[in-house]
Amino acid sequence: MKYISQNPANGKILKTFNSISDKELEQKLVDSLFAFDINRTSSVSIRCKRLIQLADQLENKKAELANIFAVEMGKPIKQAMAEVEKCKTVCYYYAEHSKEILKDQEIETSFSSSIVQYAPLGIVMGVMPWTYPIWQVIRFAIPALVAGNSVILKHSPLLPQSALAIEQLFKDAHFPENLFQNVFISHSQVERLLEDERVQGLAFSGSLQSGRILAAKAGGAIKKTVLELGGNDALIVLADAKIKEAAETAVASRMMNNGQSCLAAKRWIVDQQVAEPFLDICMDLVSKLVVDDPRKQETTIGPLATEGVKAKLLDQITEAESKGARLMIGGKSIDKKGFYVEPGILFDVKPGMQAFHEELMGPVGSMIIAGDTHHAIELANNSKYGLGAGIWTTDINKSSRIAKQLKVGTVYVNSMVQSNVHLPFGGIKNSGYGRELGSYGLLEFVNVKTIVIK
Repeated sequence: MKYISQNPANGKILKTFNSISDKELEQKLVDSLFAFDINRTSSVSIRCKRLIQLADQLENKKAELANIFAVEMGKPIKQAMAEVEKCKTVCYYYAEHSKEILKDQEIETSFSSSIVQYAPLGIVMGVMPWTYPIWQVIRFAIPALVAGNSVILKHSPLLPQSALAIEQLFKDAHFPENLFQNVFISHSQVERLLEDERVQGLAFSGSLQSGRILAAKAGGAIKKTVLELGGNDALIVLADAKIKEAAETAVASRMMNNGQSCLAAKRWIVDQQVAEPFLDICMDLVSKLVVDDPRKQETTIGPLATEGVKAKLLDQITEAESKGARLMIGGKSIDKKGFYVEPGILFDVKPGMQAFHEELMGPVGSMIIAGDTHHAIELANNSKYGLGAGIWTTDINKSSRIAKQLKVGTVYVNSMVQSNVHLPFGGIKNSGYGRELGSYGLLEFVNVKTIVIK
């Protein structure tokens, strides 16, 4: 299997890496297990100190990392810088709170002593996607490491240079040798790791299809898993909403990361009473987006990650149009080198269209008309995904009632849906299970051990 670094802005192949051999992989496992023994016996305070050192490295290498991400997956440079900056918040949060979260819990029972301890599991493998080169790695790896585990990263085959740069960060931050390792391995080698008793957990972010395969393999080996399988988030705009703010958030959310984000507002479900002004504002905002080389500071939309991602998006747009949706702006291939698509809006999207039921990975919003609030909730829940949802209304009591009815893992009211280090993040239904971030994320890959003394 090849790991190919390609610049999506011009299609140029930058560098190619081969998968390691089974013998080399075995040595990686041996080294990781040895590092785990060092980490699990170290104090939480020492583990937390390493996180501060890692945050320093993230700051020192922010520009260098951002440039790698811009070149290797087309992320606009300003957004790439912000992604690295956000990773520092994970380091600081767990450095401050891990000792308290992981401390022994005394439970009052009829016994003289009943204690709950949080013990590390062993090696945790992360299989990560290309969408957020470092954020999705950091948000699973830091909690796993501070809990006392070791980590093996299998990153996307599209991001080999990003993966190596991330591995180097941990080395430069003086983490124990081999505590965090990147590996270039094949699909069959991933399955082998899941069957190996030394690997005790899997954190996976990626497609539903791949998640099903790996979850089944991990389940067969009785391994703990956390799955984040994408989303098709609804943004509900009610008739009493502040329309301008809602439209600005809709466009900003949908277009971030070149429209390639699992938690983006992909389906704009708008009350019919305010549909026209909402659309007008969104079209104006979309028309002002700057599509160009992602390394330029003024660029807001870069290329899509691969030619295949671009082709699928264009096919989904064509399918929606054939069933009655209208492409109001953009949504066309740009005639230049690289994998560029004009940012656009599909209007009058309805159930039965791919633009309603499937993720559109690219800078195109799907606008859906709701007859009333009840209809909007019904449309939002009509999805196999359940990651996040947004509600825009000036009636906070109403928003609380609606939030309880939405079948998702996260709801934001009058704000952009996002992951926050203080809060658990994850989905339900086909968006996966388990949680990352916050105290919940720290306790995913631990053995909750009960000790009772008569």
